[in-house]
Amino acid sequence: MTTPMRTGLALAFALVAGCEFPSGEEGAGRGEGPGGREQPLALSPRQELRVGREAYAEVLEKYRGRILPENHPDVQRVKRVVARLAKAAEIEPLQREIHLRTHGYSFDWNVSVVEDRQVNAFCLPGGEIVVYTGILPVAQTDDMLATVLSHEMAHALAHHGSERIAREQAGGGKFTQLRYDRFQESEADHIGVFLMAFAGYDPNAAVDFWKRMERLAGGREPPEFLSDHPSHETRVEQLREWAPRAAAAKRAFDEGRVLK
Repeated sequence: MTTPMRTGLALAFALVAGCEFPSGEEGAGRGEGPGGREQPLALSPRQELRVGREAYAEVLEKYRGRILPENHPDVQRVKRVVARLAKAAEIEPLQREIHLRTHGYSFDWNVSVVEDRQVNAFCLPGGEIVVYTGILPVAQTDDMLATVLSHEMAHALAHHGSERIAREQAGGGKFTQLRYDRFQESEADHIGVFLMAFAGYDPNAAVDFWKRMERLAGGREPPEFLSDHPSHETRVEQLREWAPRAAAAKRAFDEGRVLK
């Protein structure tokens, strides 16, 4: 398995960018996003949920016959990890710390596991998740699988698909768009490592996972400035900084040192 993992955000954008919405359904506009940054959004909460569901239906149709049954051990494993991460995402002190804009939004967190060698997973707007079996041997432990899934769920929680549409509508050159894409990927890593910790997974496993991905890539990555993803080296360096902070935040929460 040599295909590098990508988040599927590009696929989500491709599926939603051409959608037309009835009059009266306005987008979300501008507001405070993750980390307190200004974040333009193109889709309202209702639009985002509907777009995700419609895109998910298209994905299921595309892979009809290759989706593992609900009772398959791989499906049960993925769903178990997603359930813990989804519960962590509801913790209000964590939402406040990361500045997640979740009020008024709904997330489905539906999961499908596709039998395919792709080393990949993605989460559509509104929380519809697709995991390819090719990534499961790479994410050997549940902690590593939580690294993958928390990152993908973070894209939905941070409304990155809606933001990407808004930024595309605002214009900008190719390198500007790539820079924004890399920023979103790093932001999803950052949010994800905190979700992992609050769900009871070891955030240090994120470093181990991306080291494995780096070895899998075998030096075949494009230069970072030409990519829509940070380099594996950058991700490992950032996660080494963030993982101890996430673990410390979880300890503070468990010990009652933050308002619950």
